[in-house]
Amino acid sequence: MSYQDLETVKPKILVAPLNWGLGHATRCIPIIEALLENNFEPVIASDGVALHILQKEFPELIFLELPSYQIEYAKNGAFFKWKLIKNSPKMMEAIYLERKLVKKWVKEYGLAGIISDNRLGIYSKKVPSVFITHQLNVLTGNTSWITSKLHQYIIKKYEECWVPDVAEIPNLTGKLGHLKNPHFKINYIGPLSRLNRKELPKKYDLMVILSGPEPQRSMLEMHLKEEIKRYVGDVVFVRGVIETEQKSEQIEHVTFYNFMTSVQLEQTFNESELVLCRSGYTTVMDLAKLGKKAFFIPTPGQFEQEYLAKKYKKDGLIPYAKQEKFVIENLYEVDLYKGIQSFKSELNWKNLFLLFKRK
Repeated sequence: MSYQDLETVKPKILVAPLNWGLGHATRCIPIIEALLENNFEPVIASDGVALHILQKEFPELIFLELPSYQIEYAKNGAFFKWKLIKNSPKMMEAIYLERKLVKKWVKEYGLAGIISDNRLGIYSKKVPSVFITHQLNVLTGNTSWITSKLHQYIIKKYEECWVPDVAEIPNLTGKLGHLKNPHFKINYIGPLSRLNRKELPKKYDLMVILSGPEPQRSMLEMHLKEEIKRYVGDVVFVRGVIETEQKSEQIEHVTFYNFMTSVQLEQTFNESELVLCRSGYTTVMDLAKLGKKAFFIPTPGQFEQEYLAKKYKKDGLIPYAKQEKFVIENLYEVDLYKGIQSFKSELNWKNLFLLFKRK
């Protein structure tokens, strides 16, 4: 290989989002785009729908499959934590397999760095490794203290922790993303969104967008399909089911899609007056970037989403309802709330990525 060839070789960075709904994968999209713009070569690793959605967004990149954490929701949200505990041996096995694969890939692909979005086994002592999370504290009810300490112990293994929020008050994550006395390096990189605000003519009165693991996604879909029959106005309903082909269907005043690409979602969000969705943090960042008003239905038993929904209602920003109690008339409450506004945060990707150019 000539000197000129060495100069054109792009450092490879492994980007590995957790497959838990679509949020971890979609918030990695602006990071992958920034890596490409700064002359890096992203190598994507995940599993399930997270892997599939990134393959659709970046078909030209290298994709590697990771073992599944096999995260499952209980049908009754009250048993969600115990379901996770029951499945923890499978998760630990997946993390162990991740560690073995990373060791292999660092050599095989000549990786210059690693970015893990909540995948606990994706790091290496051989190359700079970054952990992305908005949960420095992991809320699990009366066990929050131990789950938070365990999570922070894992984060310490990485050289940096990137939190997609701002350090100061006001912020988006509240106590989830802020510690009084952190014992590891935290870099607040500002909210991440793959979407941009555009001034487009209104096409839909209501946009319904679903995501998250089963069976709760399907349970909410069935509930909302009944409720929107009584809604007066045009509705676009994105089911959040990633399949090989996109499908759409018009039933009376509702247009259904199984999924949308980032380009389609950006346009549809901007064409919609109101958004009905989960209170997942990636959705929160999208809403803030777009300046959209919304109504939240947190996933039953998921303490993080319940905390965020309560926080934004208390702050007078966005109302919410429990899944089993939601009725379409709840949407009238939205006019009484201000909505989430975007935070201006100047992020210099070039400086952020200097970590990966260290010799």
